[in-house]
Amino acid sequence: MQEGLTLYCKIHESKKERVLALCDAELLGKILREGEATLDLQSFRSFYEGEKVNASRAEKELKNCTSANLVGKKSVATAVKAKIIAGQENVKTIQGIPHLQIYRIRE
Repeated sequence: MQEGLTLYCKIHESKKERVLALCDAELLGKILREGEATLDLQSFRSFYEGEKVNASRAEKELKNCTSANLVGKKSVATAVKAKIIAGQENVKTIQGIPHLQIYRIRE
């Protein structure tokens, strides 16, 4: 494994939408549960498992998507660094793992 490639990045494209799925590599394949919330990174592995990238590449992809689904501390930190989100106030956690969904409304 190359140094710094710690995130799985997969882009789902349709005619007008570009959805980015970003997940910390060590979380892929896990099932997180807390109360009634479940984040199944095993059954939905194919949604996240794309190219392994570093934070810099993930930041570029975040800036060019219409929406994003991020799982993990490194993934969410990338959104903060890219100034896609202001801070952690809208980030949900499941078993202490941050999860964030970003939707951009366009006219």
